[in-house]
Amino acid sequence: MKDLLTSLAKKSGADYCELRLEDSWQTSVAFSGKDLENVQESHLFGGNVRVAVDGCWGFVTFNNLQDIAPRVKEAVTNARAASRHAKDHSILAPAQPVQVEVRLDAKLDPRRVALKDKIELFAGYNEKMLSHPGVTSSNVRYFDKITRLTYANSEGTWVDRDEIDSGMGGTAISRQGGITGRATCGQGGRDGFERFRNMDLQFEEAAQNAVETAKAPVIQGGTYTVVCDPHLAGVFVHEAFGHLSEGDNVADDPRMQEVLKLGRKFGENYLNIWDTGLDAGLRGFLQYDDEGVPTEKTWLIKDGVLVGRLHSRETAGRMNEKPTGNARAISYRFPPIPRMRNTCIGNGPHGSFNDLIKDIKLGVYALDAYGGQTNGELFTFTAGQAFMIRDGKVAERVRDVTLGGNVFDTLRNITGIAGDYHVQDTAGGCGKGGQMPLPVSHGSPHIKIKDVVIGGQ
Repeated sequence: MKDLLTSLAKKSGADYCELRLEDSWQTSVAFSGKDLENVQESHLFGGNVRVAVDGCWGFVTFNNLQDIAPRVKEAVTNARAASRHAKDHSILAPAQPVQVEVRLDAKLDPRRVALKDKIELFAGYNEKMLSHPGVTSSNVRYFDKITRLTYANSEGTWVDRDEIDSGMGGTAISRQGGITGRATCGQGGRDGFERFRNMDLQFEEAAQNAVETAKAPVIQGGTYTVVCDPHLAGVFVHEAFGHLSEGDNVADDPRMQEVLKLGRKFGENYLNIWDTGLDAGLRGFLQYDDEGVPTEKTWLIKDGVLVGRLHSRETAGRMNEKPTGNARAISYRFPPIPRMRNTCIGNGPHGSFNDLIKDIKLGVYALDAYGGQTNGELFTFTAGQAFMIRDGKVAERVRDVTLGGNVFDTLRNITGIAGDYHVQDTAGGCGKGGQMPLPVSHGSPHIKIKDVVIGGQ
C-alpha cells in the first residue's frame, strides 16, 4: 500500500498531491429514559485525493481501492479547471517530510469488551439516574471508534497511524411544577475503555443536581463578578477565543488580522493560553495532523500577549507563518482545515478556589456548560449549574444563568486565575465548516472575571 500511494502521489502531474485512506470500526449505545434507543456497530472505509495545481485545489473521495488511480486524475483535472478562473491562489508553507508508523496504545481496547458488557454497564448508569427521587427522565450516550489512517503526499511524507476515540455522556432530567432541571456528566478519551468504569458517583451527582436545579430560583439579571469552574472556563477559551485563533478565520479577514495582530496585549501578565496535541490520553491528543505535520504545543497568549495562532500548511503559507499541526478533517469525506486540539488556560498565581471568592461580596459561581454560541468576538454561554457568591462564600443555587460579552473585553477582565488546572474530557466535539463532532479537549483552572453581564429575571 505504501508503494502504491507514494507512487500515485509523486506521479500525479500536480504541483502537490496527497492521498488519505481511512478504515474505521465504531460502536454506539444510546438510552432514552428506560428505553434502549439504539445499538449500532459499523465499519466504514473510504479515502480521498487532494491536489494543488497553480495554487488551486482539486478534491475527490472514493470508497473502493480500485478507484484510486482514476480519482487522482479526476482531482488533477478539477484543480486545473479551477486554476483557469481563480483569483486567489494557495501557497503551502514548507513542512519537513516524515516517514512514521503509529500503532494503537490503549489500556483496554474497546474491541476487547463485549457489546453486551457495554450495554450492561451503561444501562446500570442510566438506572442509577432514573431511580433517584425526583428524576423524571434521562439520556445516556456512548461511542467508541477505532481508525487506521494511511497518508502519503508527493513530498515524501508517509504516515500510517492507528487512533482510538471514545466518549460517554449522561443527562438527568427533573420536571417539577412546570420547571425542568437538567444536569450532565461525561467522560471521554483516547486511552481505552477503562475510564468508563466506576462512574456511579458522577451519575448520582448528576441526578441530584438536576433535582436541585428544578427547585432553584432564576437568577436576577445584572452585571456580576463571575468565577468559572475549569470546565466552563475551558469551553469559553475554546469557543470564544480558540476559533478566532484558527488561521482560516484570520487569513480571510483583514479586520481580524488587525485585531489579532501578534504582539498585542490581551490580558494580565498571568494569562497564558495554548493549544496542544501532545497530551496523551485526551481526546485532543494527536501525534500528526491530517497533512502529516507533527503536532506541538502552540502558544496563543503568553504573559498576556498574543504570540501565535493555529495553522494548516495552507493558512500558514498565506500568512507567512509556520504550520502548527492543526490541519484536521472529521473524516475522509472532507479536506483538512485549521482546527483545535486541546485548548487550555494555564495555572495562575491566585491560589485556590476559596482564594478567588473570598473578596467577592456578591457574585456568581458558574459550573459546567449547557449550550452556547459565538458570533465573531461576541459570545453567550449557559452554565450547567450556578450558585450565588455572598460575602466570600458559595451560597444558594440559581438557574438559567447565561453569560454574555465580548471575548477581548472578557480576557482583559480576568482578574484571578487559580492554580488548580483540570481537564474534563466529554463525549461532545467541535463543529466547524460542516465537520462535526471533531474530538477536542479543553482545560483550565478556576478563573475570576469582573463585569460579566448575566441574563435572568
